[in-house]
Amino acid sequence: MPGRSRSWLFRVTLAATALLRPEQRARLLASRPAPRLRSQAPGSLKCFLGSLKMEMTGITGMSLKRGSVAVEDNDSVAPAEEAKRQKVSECCPPNSQDGLDNNCLPSSGKVPGPPGAAGAGEGRKSSDTQSEEEEEEEEDGLSEEGEEEEEAESFADMMKHGLTELDVGITKFVSSHQGFSGILKERYSDFVVHEIGKDGRISHLNDLSVPVDEEDPSEDVFTVLTAEEKCRLEELQLFKNKETSVAIEVIEDTKEKRTIIHQAIKSLFPGLETKTEDREGKKYIVAYHAAGKKALANPRKHSWPKSRGSYCHFVLYKENKDTMDAINVLSKYLRVKPNIFSYMGTKDKRAITVQEIAVLKITAQRLAHLNKCLMNFKLGNFSYQKNPLKLGELQGNHFTVVLRNITGTDDQVQQAMNSLKEIGFINYYGMQRFGTTAVPTYQVGRAILQNSWAEVMDLILKPRSGAEKGYLVKCREEWAKTKDPAAALRKLPVKRCVEGQLLRGLSKYGMKNIVSAFGIIPRNNRLMYIHSYQSYVWNNMVSQRIEEYGLKPVPGDLVLKGATATYIEEEDVNNYSIHDVVMPLPGFDVIYPKHKISEAYREMLTADNLDIDNMRHKIRDYSLSGAYRKIIIRPQNVSWEVVAYDDPKIPLFNTDVDNLEGKPPPVFASEGKYRALKMEFSLPPSTYATMAIREVLKMDTSIKKQTQLNTTWLR
Repeated sequence: MPGRSRSWLFRVTLAATALLRPEQRARLLASRPAPRLRSQAPGSLKCFLGSLKMEMTGITGMSLKRGSVAVEDNDSVAPAEEAKRQKVSECCPPNSQDGLDNNCLPSSGKVPGPPGAAGAGEGRKSSDTQSEEEEEEEEDGLSEEGEEEEEAESFADMMKHGLTELDVGITKFVSSHQGFSGILKERYSDFVVHEIGKDGRISHLNDLSVPVDEEDPSEDVFTVLTAEEKCRLEELQLFKNKETSVAIEVIEDTKEKRTIIHQAIKSLFPGLETKTEDREGKKYIVAYHAAGKKALANPRKHSWPKSRGSYCHFVLYKENKDTMDAINVLSKYLRVKPNIFSYMGTKDKRAITVQEIAVLKITAQRLAHLNKCLMNFKLGNFSYQKNPLKLGELQGNHFTVVLRNITGTDDQVQQAMNSLKEIGFINYYGMQRFGTTAVPTYQVGRAILQNSWAEVMDLILKPRSGAEKGYLVKCREEWAKTKDPAAALRKLPVKRCVEGQLLRGLSKYGMKNIVSAFGIIPRNNRLMYIHSYQSYVWNNMVSQRIEEYGLKPVPGDLVLKGATATYIEEEDVNNYSIHDVVMPLPGFDVIYPKHKISEAYREMLTADNLDIDNMRHKIRDYSLSGAYRKIIIRPQNVSWEVVAYDDPKIPLFNTDVDNLEGKPPPVFASEGKYRALKMEFSLPPSTYATMAIREVLKMDTSIKKQTQLNTTWLR
C-alpha cells in the first residue's frame, strides 16, 4: 500500500486479538509473517488477518468482515470453503445461476415462505458463491481510508444497538429458581433440531441407501458426460444460447453406451429429450427441447414409472442453513425449480436440523448423488410416496441443546430443569421474530397497518445503527443523500434483499406509488412485518396478564374448545389450569379477555393509532384476522445432564451423521475447565426453544446480550 501507513492494520489486529484466549493469541503471534519488503507486506498481513479470523470464528461464531459482526455466521473457515469449492467442482455442478434466491435476507429479519414462494429466482447465484464474492469484495476494499475504525468498532456496534427482550415485551418468568449464566449457540452445532412428523415419530437420518428400483438408470449416468458436454446441455436446457439442439458424438457405438447417454441427458436435464442420428457415417445423440420452459418446473411425466409414487420423500440433514436456502441449493444442483419441493416447517439457520422433505419426480438415486457433491448437507431415508408434504402437518420439533460455560450449581440446574418440566415457560415470540438491527420489523408492520406508506419506505431504507453488510450501508447512505432509487439500487450487488426489491419497485412505479412499489416484495416477506407487530402486541399483553393475575386461570380468561375460543366463567375456574389459557393476537376475527387485559389491548393499539374494532385494511393482504396462542407451554420428553470439558471447540454430543459414520460418543471427564448443560425436550410447532432456555437461565437471549456474554468469557 504505497504512501500509506500500515499501522491501522496492526491496530485492527490488536483490537481483535484482545478477544482471544492467551493460548490462541500466542499461537497466532508465533505464526505471524516475518518482516518483508514493503511491496510484499499486504499479502502476508492479509494472511495473518485470515488466521485471526479463523481463530475468532471457530470460538465465537462471529464474522470479522468489515462493517459487520454476525453472531449467526458459519463456524467454518476459509480452508473449509476452499475445500468445498474444490469438491463441488469435481462433482460437475451446473454452471448456471438459475433457481437461487439465497442472499435475500431482509435486513430486519426473514421468514422463509412456503415452497411456491421460491420459484422466482432465475438468474441468481448460489448462496455459497454469493457469500464468497461478498467476502472478496470486502477484502478488496481494505485499502480505503477510515476502515480501521469500522473494523474496530463493529463489535462494539453490535453490543450497543439492536433489541433486547425488554424492547419486545419479554419481561416475565414463571419459575422461582435462581438464574445462572450460560452461552447459547456458541457453536451452531450446540443446537440440534429433529422434526416430529404427523405420526409422532422423530425424524432421524440413519439410512443413506437408495431404494432398489429396476426403473432407475445405472450410476454411469453421472460420469458418462464430459464437463463441456454438461455445460452445453445446461445452456440448452435453460435457453441460454441460440442453439435449438446439442449433438454428442457416440465414440463407443454400442447400444448399451447409447442407452446410458440417453438416460444421462434425460435424468440430469429435465425438459430435454433425445434421439439418435447418423451424420456423415458417425452416430450422434441429439438433445432438444420437448416441452419448453415449463419443463423446468414440471419434470417429464411420461418418464416416471406409473407404479411408483410421484414424490420422493427424504430426510434432509443440514448445518447452518435455513430451510429455504437449503432447498435453493438442492434445486440448483438438480437443475429444477424450488417450488417442486415441499416440507412441513422451516428450521433454524444457526443449528443442525433434521427434517423431512418431498420432491416431485426426482429419483432417490439422483438425490443420493448430491451427498458426494455438497458439504453441510446429507440426504437419506428415501421413500416414494403419492403425496407431497404440507406446511403445518408436523407435530413439533425435538431439540438437543448445549449451554456452554454454565455458572449454576448442580442444585440450581436441577431446580431449573424440574421447573421447565413441570410448569413450562411463557410462550413468548422469540427475538428472531423482530429482526437484528436498530429498526425492528414490528415498527414497519405498525406503519403498514397505519397506512403510513412514506414511513414504511423510510423505515426500510433509511440508514440505521448497528452491524450490517457494507453494501447495505452504502445503499442506505446513497438513498439518504439522493432519494434516487436507481442510484441506491446500483450500490447493491444483491438485488433480492427487501431493500433492493423496494428500490426496484420505486424505480418502476415512482415515489408517489409506494404501495405498488412495496408490492414487489414477495408476499410472505411483506406479511412478516405485520405478523411481527401482532407478536409484539401479544408479548406485551401476556406480560401484563401474568403481572396482573399470576399463574392461575381467572374468570374472563379465554380457552379453546376445538378451534373456538370461549370465556372461563366463575363457576368453571377450577376445571382449567394455566396451561389451558390462550390469548389473542389482534385481528378482526378474535375475541378478547373479559378482564383488565381487554382494555390493555385497546390502549396499546390506540396509542399506535390503530382501531381494535376495525382491523380490516384497505389492502386485503394486510387485514388481520387474528389467532389464539397458549400463554404457557410445557415441554415434553425433557431430560438433561451436566458435563465437564476443557476444549470449547469440541462437540459435546453426536449428531446423526456422526452416528452414521460410526463415531463413538464423547467421553467426559469428572473434572474440567468448563461445565455445560446438555438438555433435550420436545415442543409443539410455532414455539421458540430459545424462550424455554431463557426460562432455565433467567437471562436475556437477545443477540445483543449473548454477544456481550461471549466476549466476557473470551476475555
